Amino acid sequence: MSEGEGCIACDLASGKQSLVGGTIHRSQLWTVEHCFGPLGVGTLIVKPLRHVVRFAELTSDEAAEFGPLLHTVTSALGEELGPDQTYITEWSHAGFVAGHIHFVVQPAWDAQREQFARPGPFLQVAMFEANVPLVDAEVEAFCDRMRARLGSRTDARA
Repeated sequence: MSEGEGCIACDLASGKQSLVGGTIHRSQLWTVEHCFGPLGVGTLIVKPLRHVVRFAELTSDEAAEFGPLLHTVTSALGEELGPDQTYITEWSHAGFVAGHIHFVVQPAWDAQREQFARPGPFLQVAMFEANVPLVDAEVEAFCDRMRARLGSRTDARA
């Protein structure tokens, strides 16, 4: 199996596998997509286009673009949804096997304490356990709004 073959992150980025909402933003090195799991509408994935399994394996160019891109994405997400906090977590394991790194950018609200016991990574675990499916039309509409926000920012373009 070649590098990236059978990788869902690579398949989604290349269009080999369809993704509700499609690509929100893409540079030569990174892509932004909506998360397809039960982490709620507005949860984004920021990932390198190249198949990379460790942050330390990023090229200098990938690393240089990462911070400004993440700042731009979180700023636009904050403007769009107004969360009380935005969580950023790196994910790269599936069954303790290193996979394509991706950064989950998740809006969080203090009011979520009414449904979930704890914030942060505990919230993510609880949301996976609750397994509330996303509504495709809501994801599509959100992605359209984020594309417009990111497309109007010169700092989102590479």
